[in-house]
Amino acid sequence: MSGRPATPVPATPADGIAWVTGASSGIGLAVVQRLLAGGWTIAATARRADVLAALAAAHPGRVIAAPADITDAAALPVALAAAEAAAGRPIALAILNAGIYERDSARTGLDLGAFRAQVEVNLLGTANCVAAVLPGMIARQVGQIGIVASVAGYRGLPGTIGYSAAKAALIAMAEALKFDLDRAGVMVNLIAPGFVRTPATDRNTFPMPFLMEADAAAARLVRGLSSGRFETTFPRRFTFLLKLLRVLPYRLYFPIVARGTYSPDSSRRRRSSSSL
Repeated sequence: MSGRPATPVPATPADGIAWVTGASSGIGLAVVQRLLAGGWTIAATARRADVLAALAAAHPGRVIAAPADITDAAALPVALAAAEAAAGRPIALAILNAGIYERDSARTGLDLGAFRAQVEVNLLGTANCVAAVLPGMIARQVGQIGIVASVAGYRGLPGTIGYSAAKAALIAMAEALKFDLDRAGVMVNLIAPGFVRTPATDRNTFPMPFLMEADAAAARLVRGLSSGRFETTFPRRFTFLLKLLRVLPYRLYFPIVARGTYSPDSSRRRRSSSSL
């Protein structure tokens, strides 16, 4: 084991390499670029092997392509072991960003397929990632795990039945993990973005308040992880409003949100973690 004290501290490039899921586009790709500028070597994971190969070719020795589907619990440890072997160093920082977003409405019946897909990818897929990276971090008493949830996990929002449910569960999972991992020398951080401009949100047809660019969101995310604070959420004005709604009693919450939102429309799956 490492001689470091058990108190978790933010990981640095001296501790090992970074692992980013959902790294082929959106916030994930922007985070990769930010980490490269910060001196990190990165294992980049997504399903699109060709995009990852091109990213690795553009940054030889700095980006290691580690293609995998995060819902495949058996494949993740294999992909990570290969990345660590290629780098000659362990994973010290895991940014678990991959996910999907599918707008849904219950007015014509609950779409169990859409609900199940979002739970399997956003919640269980992230849990698979934690399970894959955690044993090595605990053994070394060094590591940091950033779990990307969403402000939609703070309270249920219209058109996000499966998404809000999965992201709320991620928030609770991060909180629960922190109690155990604080005592194991591993830092856990929660990231809750609002609307970010990505291929996923480009397809939205409704107003997206305080829409951020992916690079700005990645800068906030990386800065929040470096600070060591448990929760990083952005943009601040939007998240302040949602946190205020979080403490309202239901008799006020439901009419206020209903008046201020649109009617949910069609459901289309989007593999990204870059939307609300």
